[in-house]
Amino acid sequence: MKEKIQELLIAAQKALKDKGVLPSEMPTVKATLERPRHKAQGDYASNIAWVLAKEGKQSPRTIAEQIIREFPASPFIEKVEVAGGGFINFYVLPATYGAVIERVLTEGKHYGSSNLGQNRKVLIEFVSANPTGPLHVGHGRGAACGASLANILSASGFSVHREYYVNNVGRQMDILAVSVWLRYLELLGGQAITLPLNTYVGHYIIDIAQAFMEKVGRQFYALLPGCASKQEATKGEAGERELDALLIEAKSLLGEEKFTAVRTFGEEAILKDIQEDLTQFGVTFDAWYKEQSHFRDGKMQKVIERLDATGDLYHHDGALWFNSSKYGDEKDRVVRRGNGELTYFASDLAYHLTKVERGFDVLINIVGADHHGYTTRLTAAMKALGYPKILNFILVQFAVLTRGKERLSMSTRSGVFVTLRELREMVGNDAARFFYVMRKSSQHMNFDCELARSKSHENPVYTIQYAHARVASVFKKLAPLGWRYDQTMGLQNVGLLKTKEEERLLGKLSEYPDCVEAAAKQYEPHPVAHYLQECAGCFHRYYNEHRVLVEEPPLRNARLALSLAVKQVVANGLSLLGVSAPDTM
Repeated sequence: MKEKIQELLIAAQKALKDKGVLPSEMPTVKATLERPRHKAQGDYASNIAWVLAKEGKQSPRTIAEQIIREFPASPFIEKVEVAGGGFINFYVLPATYGAVIERVLTEGKHYGSSNLGQNRKVLIEFVSANPTGPLHVGHGRGAACGASLANILSASGFSVHREYYVNNVGRQMDILAVSVWLRYLELLGGQAITLPLNTYVGHYIIDIAQAFMEKVGRQFYALLPGCASKQEATKGEAGERELDALLIEAKSLLGEEKFTAVRTFGEEAILKDIQEDLTQFGVTFDAWYKEQSHFRDGKMQKVIERLDATGDLYHHDGALWFNSSKYGDEKDRVVRRGNGELTYFASDLAYHLTKVERGFDVLINIVGADHHGYTTRLTAAMKALGYPKILNFILVQFAVLTRGKERLSMSTRSGVFVTLRELREMVGNDAARFFYVMRKSSQHMNFDCELARSKSHENPVYTIQYAHARVASVFKKLAPLGWRYDQTMGLQNVGLLKTKEEERLLGKLSEYPDCVEAAAKQYEPHPVAHYLQECAGCFHRYYNEHRVLVEEPPLRNARLALSLAVKQVVANGLSLLGVSAPDTM
């Protein structure tokens, strides 16, 4: 429908050029069409008159009125009106929407797909949680958003690559190694150990230490570090200094090779758990890109040389700085410290340069909202490297999990948190996937476990899935009644679908491709979630008002065709969000 209206607007522009209202040499404008918020404003609206007004040297409203006068007659447009200062509203004849049923049933699972992306290569990096502990419910939202967006972009004609960046270098990995090693010593020595406050203390560390002990026996046993034999852990800055001293002491006692072996064992155990957790959640990746690779193949030095060539690096206080404030960052950033150690920022630069070099046209990073400072410095660096528009960030607010009135913690180091696996076991994969994407990613959300578990119409995912199952149930009733579904008869009689509920449902089905396109353009999955709630709501109201299995074959088959189209669209939308579409509930 959008394409047909756009073609008619192109014809109207040609007529205005022929009459001299618009300059003949002016490029033809392909109109942008949007769905108005209120049905009274029509089925589609366009601001094309505002775009043409400057060249036409008239007000947008005057241009809009002339477009309407030249708008060709159409069998599917009921009326066209000017609104406000020059917007044009288009009202589609209700009977026209009957054709959507045939389109849905013909295209099947491909209904809603498009060539919007024209096969452009997109890399979506998401989750990327440090391999220092299990995924918690905060990570789950980024996982659901990233996986759903990847599906939406794939359906919209983009070539999508899903990637997890494994931060397996730096202090946090050393802290993981020490945490595992101390628990290993505790298991071997049979005595309780006081862990420094900022080590990882969750029970999963004990499990890893147990597995490590079973593998290596006493080969890694050493004298207990002094600070671990205290009665109480030191707090504050002194505690951080104590932790740094512990890292040095552990490396000295074990030696670099053995310390690295402990760290690698811990990393691999946690990474395996993360991979299994995400796979069970329906979230898969095309690549798990390890940060450590930057230090083996010269990528770090390469990006520094690239920035140096632009003149954006300088030395100060013994450190090497990137002039990021020149490109919109709030301050300049250190790339290499005075002791020669490269920063996390330098590693991030190297990683993103590899993304470009691998031939991706669009980069999308889905990160926690607390990383907003990270976005400005990395955007600045990409501008300096000559890629000002390639990088896009989606900031995801962490979900707050509630169980009744209780708010649950999500601190990895403290070990007191609800894991993603526990959440999935509590509410199920479908509810978790849907609830995570119900709102715009940047909006705060409370994840209500009680609602997600409920089998009621207050639970949106239950209501949507029930619409799919309800249609399946209707078709199961045909054989016992001695009837069969005749799709040809149904499509031939869609003109019988004249009730206001049927017309509303037909219009809603026609909106689905626009919804998927909007979600792809916004890099957000929530429009699909909202659409499914509205579509299911329309169907349930229709089903409650009208019998589908009426005696008259023409009307019965038309209503069955409509119901089957609803079932297909609901299944398509749920598939994009990684949610199942059951036939029974």
